Amino acid sequence: MRKRLLILVCILVVAALAVPIINMIAGKPSGTALVTQLAEDPEMARLAALFEAKCAHCHVPGTPSPFYAKLPVASTVIAKDIDGGLRNMDLVAELRPGENARVSEPALAKIEREVTLGHMPPATYLAAHWTSSLTAAEKAEIREWIAKSRARHHAWAGMPEELRTALIPPLPEALPVDPKKAELGRKLYHDKRLSGDDTVSCASCHDLAKGGTDQEKVSDGVRGQKGGINAPTTFNAAFQFTQFWDGRAATLEAQAGGPPTNPIEMDSNWPQIVSKLEADAAFAQEFKATYPEGLSEKTITDAIASFERTLLTPHSRFDKYLAGDAQALEANEKRGYKLFLDTGCATCHSGVLLGGGSFERMGRHLDYFRDRGGPVTDADKGRISVSKSEKDLHKFKVPTLRNVAKTFPYFHDGSTPELQEAVRVMAKYQNGKTFTPDEYAAVVAFLHSLTGEYQGKPL
Repeated sequence: MRKRLLILVCILVVAALAVPIINMIAGKPSGTALVTQLAEDPEMARLAALFEAKCAHCHVPGTPSPFYAKLPVASTVIAKDIDGGLRNMDLVAELRPGENARVSEPALAKIEREVTLGHMPPATYLAAHWTSSLTAAEKAEIREWIAKSRARHHAWAGMPEELRTALIPPLPEALPVDPKKAELGRKLYHDKRLSGDDTVSCASCHDLAKGGTDQEKVSDGVRGQKGGINAPTTFNAAFQFTQFWDGRAATLEAQAGGPPTNPIEMDSNWPQIVSKLEADAAFAQEFKATYPEGLSEKTITDAIASFERTLLTPHSRFDKYLAGDAQALEANEKRGYKLFLDTGCATCHSGVLLGGGSFERMGRHLDYFRDRGGPVTDADKGRISVSKSEKDLHKFKVPTLRNVAKTFPYFHDGSTPELQEAVRVMAKYQNGKTFTPDEYAAVVAFLHSLTGEYQGKPL
């Protein structure tokens, strides 16, 4: 009996050792999409090879799985790990989100957090891949690359040197803009002639007196029609990596061209808009002095985008704190900021906007839409409406937290009117966390410190 037990133990030990030994002999993933897409960038090539070796199985689409992944139990476990890994971070998409695009701030923040906490790769993966953990030298190399990437790609001109590598830097006071174009854009932003029945302007849904929103669940278009999604703020939109909740517009100019022809929002067309504006001789003459080619869809949207690049809200108390004024935040606000960082909120709400740099799934830990109730609308589908990729279902552009106390109600569906409740929902569904009442209050106090100034006055 003892002999049989010993034999059984030996068989189990050999079986347990077989997988990691096979993985060591078989070698690491190579030639994946991550390396082939980043090989031409010297700054990325070395890191791409490192990420490929350590992370590719779960975070790079199309990476070949080992032969035992086809076995009954292993196939289920491995498929689940890959699906979860790609949904939470697709390294190919986030390290190179588009042609000639810079690595995203959230990608840098996510990698930095995992390197610091050591959560990745998980213990179950390490048990089968003994050489997949990062060495101290590799971690240092990644941190150095993160710092260089932030300084090179995300620091604005004139940013103090000590802030160029920060997870969250302060907003600049201004961006380079042609003032004449911006002034024309300001007039057009408030001009109801952009709508078919002269009742709705850009400012109707993006009121600068209401945080760049209308503070409504969904907006009213022409003839009292209701939109399908909550209107995001236009303040600081120049720093968004793409526009609209689903990212269907790559630029401010493209975004400005959408609502005028939307049948629910403004229900017009460009020949009609141009005709009405040209009938205003004084405005047409003023416009042509800046745009010699005259009024057109291209020049009108260019002017509006120029104005929107002036909609910055610097000088929040949080900005002053980031710039070195330790007294700019009260003790409870500092506590809230620490909770914000420790909980991992800043992995998505990072960079100068505290957001606006990535698409994330609404409900990473729990099913938000099931618990919310009601029908799932087209607006609830998110990024998949543009990408047509199943992995983008319920993914939305992360909203900026700048001026968040003024941009209620919250989320794409405008379902949450109170800021503290929005914090509770985010903590629960995105991070799997529950705070105490005092902690919720501290985070909300911190978020209030993000309210900035526009034209020298608090929002």
